[in-house]
Amino acid sequence: MFEGIRAIMIFAEDPEKSARWWGDVLQTGVHLDVDGDAVYAWLDIAGVEFGFHPLDEKRNQRGGSPVPYWAVDDVAAVHRRLLDAGCTHHRGPLDIGDGTGRKIAQLTDPFGNVIGIDGF
Repeated sequence: MFEGIRAIMIFAEDPEKSARWWGDVLQTGVHLDVDGDAVYAWLDIAGVEFGFHPLDEKRNQRGGSPVPYWAVDDVAAVHRRLLDAGCTHHRGPLDIGDGTGRKIAQLTDPFGNVIGIDGF
């Protein structure tokens, strides 16, 4: 029935700018779907579409979206890399408490979106 996550959509004031920033951080290309003044921009990361849709305060106010978590091999290193790239600290890193040493952290990108990282 369910096969996995195909896409994660973030609502952004400037979808292309957000996608290009993340494209630089994740070292991948940006795809654009332009319809007049509206732009939907996305990245393809490990088969998941990481998309940026124009923010619409009526139908999806900021904070109304889930927090996407990226699987990473080294939470501390990726946390530092994202801070150096322009993110700000939001929460964590926290040990999830399952005895494995797995940690999570949340950062806010330069556009106000909260993004999570999950790993060791």
